[in-house]
Amino acid sequence: MLFSYNWLKDYVKSLPAPDKLAVSLTMHFAEVEDIKKLAGDFVFDIDIRPNRAADCFSHLGIAREIAAIANLTLKMPSVKVPFLGAVKTTDLVEVIVQDKPACSRYTAKAVTDVKVGPSPKWLQDRLKACGMRPINNIVDAANYVMLETGQPLHAFDAEKLQGKKIIVRPAKKTEEIVTLDGDKFSLDPTILVIADEKKPVAIAGIKGGKDTEIDKQTKTIIIESANFNPLAIRRASKKINLRTDASVRFEHGLDPNLAEFALNRAASLMQKIAKGKAAKDMIDIYSQKVSPVQINLDLNYLNGLLGINIAKTRAAQILKKLGFKIIKQTKKYLLVEAPTSRSDVSLPEDLIEEIGRIVGYEQIPAVFPAASLIPAKRNDGLFWEDMVKDILKAVGFTEVYNYSFIADKDAGELVELQNPLSAEQKYLRPSLIPGLLTNAKKNAANFSSIKIFEIGKIFKKDKDIKEQKQLTALMTGTDFYQLKGIVDLLLEKLGISSVWYDDYQPTPEESKLELWHPQKRAEIKTDDGEIGFLGEILPIKAVVFDINFDKLVESVSGEHEYRPISKFPAVVRDLAILVPRKIKVEEVLNKINTAGGAIIRDVDLFDIYEGEEVPDDKKNLAFHIIYQSEEKTLTSAEVDLVQQKVIKALEKDPSWEVRK
Repeated sequence: MLFSYNWLKDYVKSLPAPDKLAVSLTMHFAEVEDIKKLAGDFVFDIDIRPNRAADCFSHLGIAREIAAIANLTLKMPSVKVPFLGAVKTTDLVEVIVQDKPACSRYTAKAVTDVKVGPSPKWLQDRLKACGMRPINNIVDAANYVMLETGQPLHAFDAEKLQGKKIIVRPAKKTEEIVTLDGDKFSLDPTILVIADEKKPVAIAGIKGGKDTEIDKQTKTIIIESANFNPLAIRRASKKINLRTDASVRFEHGLDPNLAEFALNRAASLMQKIAKGKAAKDMIDIYSQKVSPVQINLDLNYLNGLLGINIAKTRAAQILKKLGFKIIKQTKKYLLVEAPTSRSDVSLPEDLIEEIGRIVGYEQIPAVFPAASLIPAKRNDGLFWEDMVKDILKAVGFTEVYNYSFIADKDAGELVELQNPLSAEQKYLRPSLIPGLLTNAKKNAANFSSIKIFEIGKIFKKDKDIKEQKQLTALMTGTDFYQLKGIVDLLLEKLGISSVWYDDYQPTPEESKLELWHPQKRAEIKTDDGEIGFLGEILPIKAVVFDINFDKLVESVSGEHEYRPISKFPAVVRDLAILVPRKIKVEEVLNKINTAGGAIIRDVDLFDIYEGEEVPDDKKNLAFHIIYQSEEKTLTSAEVDLVQQKVIKALEKDPSWEVRK
């Protein structure tokens, strides 16, 4: 945004030379371009951040900043010019605000007997320096006051207002307007307009209309100084693709209390340069008055936060120069009133930032922190969640994320949402399995095997709604026992050593749907009780494990039992056994380990066969049995002896047959 040096000089006594001023401004604003000479003036192009638009999109705002930075005196422009008009504003126009949320304040003042003509050279030069084209003394005065105060204004030819009315309302569907530039725009009810009794005469906060334009025949004008809703102006500006100096200022939010000052400033200036007579009264429709905010500033907190000692008098002086009022002060506190133009200031920290930037952040010495840095306490839930994710990803799983909502009540009594996003998201999910099944179905055409898992919340309805964190994984293209091996690996990596598997009893709904394979399902148990289950889903030949994550974390020890590597060689013997189909692998493993004793290092199931040459009611299980002693090298005879002991233990049941 462009600012004139000579203009700023009017408001700040003993202003530094332009080159020195540029250096000071660079330290306090995001960007100040190189100064350049234009029309006998120096121009600063300053990049103002959006949070300072309400006060610094104006020469007065920048002058106030300069006065505070350089510790100079700010001179405010005078509006105490006698109002000469004998006619009242209310005699010339009636203002009606129909949309008060979009227009929080509307002020208007009449100026009669104006002589429209060119503006004085000094005013034209300043407008040109700021990138604006001079038009006539009335329009130029309105633009000048906008650049000076930051408050956009507009002047209507009073005699061209139909019905002597100004109505602030939404546009009608079929309405159109031709603006001062000669461009035609189609309007709709989302666009706020200023209208007379018959038609729109301006697009509120954006551009005036041609019908009430100021020309050489104009004798009486109505000056508008209003405050519009930033969102309404932004929406309308984008809709009609028209952005102006006025709309830019309104979009960022302006102080409603600025409207009256700017109105009187414009009226006094028009009296001076257009020989008009301003009415003493004004119309002011102010629906919701904005009051200043009072903030209690602790001086000890100020010095502690900035890290330097700033005297109370210095802090008060800085705040006063920035437009704040000191309502009350004690040895330790300042009660400060923030001007309504500084909507970005509402907390003590905001005041401290104001003081700190004026003093200069470069004045704050760099020191090491006085307190010791203590690491944050470990969040066990997140820690073990990350650990589980790493383990599963290492064995080829991909994590998925699904919505917590499902469509219908097929799964039983569910928690229903009061405000669902859609009919497909009406209930909270009672399980992660349906989401994983949907993922598998969608990806089945592209992948021969799928390995996915999810960690998320499920919701169950009892007396109260219960929320539970769950870990669920799904695999296709594999078998139940491979998934069981992954569960064993996961629990071992987490330091859960005492794990066993028991019969899983499906719920009535699951039994009705014949969801689980009758022989390939099991509960997962530890010393702390059941933590989940795993099984094969019949309809799609997928295997799933479902673990209560909260119970899993309770069982995790994080410790691992150390077993030294034996110095003596291992001996591997294979064993195949024919058992009834209903027999679980776990039962066979338990008998092998019990019979073999301490020298059985490990037992691996490597094959299950239920095909030709095997009776229909039986299955063949094949194991690798690893024998190893920690004390000596085992002889073949010693291994054979234990192997026979294992076979004898297995064949105690007449329905079990060890294959020779």
